[in-house]
Amino acid sequence: MTDVTEPVVPAAERGVTRIAERVVAKLAAQAAREALRAGGPGASGPPGAAGAARDASAPHRGGGPRATATISRPPGADGTGGLATVRVAVELGYPSDIGAQCRSVRRHIAATIRELAGMETSDVLVAVERLHSVHFRGDAVSGRVQ
Repeated sequence: MTDVTEPVVPAAERGVTRIAERVVAKLAAQAAREALRAGGPGASGPPGAAGAARDASAPHRGGGPRATATISRPPGADGTGGLATVRVAVELGYPSDIGAQCRSVRRHIAATIRELAGMETSDVLVAVERLHSVHFRGDAVSGRVQ
């Protein structure tokens, strides 16, 4: 019996996989959720917010991070060299170290996008849309705090 082997085609000649901005946004939202969950008490906003799975493109109703992404340079044929800009909106517990949480989110998003999408991030903007006080005991309709 003869051994027939297929010729190996170099990666650059096989084509590329296009990664949509929507996919990068979902990766960023999931990475932000993971970073906030790892941040400990007060890091993830209202009770249950950290564990709530959300679609990054769904309307924001206060349940978890939402993200948008812009790809300025797609990855090359070797799966590297891509460049993306990411904006993620989060809700945080208060009082807490907001700066540390934002740095953690930023680092985790950059690492996740580098690892899973083969892209570097030129900017990761973390916007804190809402703070949730652990001392809040008021009427949710009027917004009064006691």
